[in-house]
Amino acid sequence: MTQNKFLDTLQKRQKTVPVSVGGIQVGGGAPVVVQSMTNTDTADIEASVRQVIALANAGSEIVRLTVDRDESAAAIPHIKEKIKAQGVDVPLVGDFHYIGHELLEKHPACAEALDKYRINPGNVGFGKKKDVQFNSMIETALKYDKPVRIGVNWGSLDQELATRLMEENAKLPEPKTATEVTHEALVQSALLSAQQAENLGMGRDKIILSTKVSHVQDLIAVYTMLAERSNYALHLGLTEAGMGSKGIVASAAALAVVLEQGIGDTIRISITPEPGEARTKEVKVAQELLQSMSLRAFTPIVSSCPGCGRTTSTTYQTLAKTVQEYLQEQMPVWRQQYPGVESLKVAVMGCIVNGPGESKHADIGISLPGTGENPAAAVFIDGEKFTTLRGDDVVEKFKAIVVGYVEKRYSLNKAAS
Repeated sequence: MTQNKFLDTLQKRQKTVPVSVGGIQVGGGAPVVVQSMTNTDTADIEASVRQVIALANAGSEIVRLTVDRDESAAAIPHIKEKIKAQGVDVPLVGDFHYIGHELLEKHPACAEALDKYRINPGNVGFGKKKDVQFNSMIETALKYDKPVRIGVNWGSLDQELATRLMEENAKLPEPKTATEVTHEALVQSALLSAQQAENLGMGRDKIILSTKVSHVQDLIAVYTMLAERSNYALHLGLTEAGMGSKGIVASAAALAVVLEQGIGDTIRISITPEPGEARTKEVKVAQELLQSMSLRAFTPIVSSCPGCGRTTSTTYQTLAKTVQEYLQEQMPVWRQQYPGVESLKVAVMGCIVNGPGESKHADIGISLPGTGENPAAAVFIDGEKFTTLRGDDVVEKFKAIVVGYVEKRYSLNKAAS
């Protein structure tokens, strides 16, 4: 991503009130923040530490953990201490439901160690207890100077509010649909809760809102409403998105629409992991979404063709996979050694139809021979023909050219900075 392109995308962001979460700025026009959530038992300190570190190393800039009982609350300070001892300083968020007020009161070390509290106004309390218990959590956040996310979810929506709005709607000459009323209930729940927090003395620079739903069009509608009616920092996510390609496609489809409108300050991709699949996949998908939209740059992009009858050889597939994996493996070191390397664009193309053109558009590209074509692979650097590779070791030769390009170009960036 060029500097001008990056600045253009930043200027499109809606200027919500910035919130600092453990030193990470959310909102205020800052780049969209990637976050994730553990699925370990938080009370299992060692397992939780391993997963928090894995998520942070994968690029999660904020990590949320379930705090559902005394044992998990007691574990939080130890998890924080252990990840810091391993050089990881990622902000931790406590996810509270039903008894969050009790846990924060009984475990002050947990309240202090967490960098943010997630409060669900749909289950923070019921009846007369709702305001008392919500207020208790806000007061604890104020005491320890912590921001909160007021996270509404249509699976646990405030039923008293939803019922009242449904009854009022039924009396209208032209009632809205049940879906429209649900959207309104989600937005009102978030905004009314935020106002209640402000009435207790919490500033907008300590409040993030979210209104999670599980269908694409509902997410677009609800977040558009929320953005039109407030300037709070917003957390985006399609909850219960599903497993595999379904969850990825649905999340990307929903978030891309609102992100393109400048709505959203931090995101999570809530996909169901396949059995045995690493939790870090949701971080990778979030990064790829933001990078595809030119909102962030995390790792060099490898463009490659899908293949057709002209590319019956699998050489270009092997090369594309090898180069992509190699670049990802190098990033933890390269990010430190070569500032700006995450913006590198590489093209691996399978034949002469689009190969040379795509390679010229990339920083460095290779056009491999298709079926029946000359057994030669043209390499382009910065739009100009650099060399032609031949033989059985094209893959290793091209990798060496990429490494040389990175060392030359981004070492200059480091010297200039």
